[in-house]
Amino acid sequence: MHMLYDSDSFAVVHILANATDPEAAANGDDLPQMPRHGFEIVDKRSGKEVYLDGSWAEMFQQRIQAWQQNMPSQEEVEDTLEGYATLAQMPVVMH
Repeated sequence: MHMLYDSDSFAVVHILANATDPEAAANGDDLPQMPRHGFEIVDKRSGKEVYLDGSWAEMFQQRIQAWQQNMPSQEEVEDTLEGYATLAQMPVVMH
């Protein structure tokens, strides 16, 4: 897991769900064919989270890459995260 963003309102974590285990690879164990990476967006105000994977994660990754090039303001980032937060249905629980 990699914390990508943390503010008073939101937290964004990049999760490498099927990251390769170096020991398993060395032993020749079966490894996932396609690692599933995703992003967890936590709306701290509502206490809910949304997990983006698949095409949603790909679109969000593109957004992050654009942010890295254009250096948006915090307000622009928060506005974008607000849009994703409307998808949040899961209450935040300790993992």
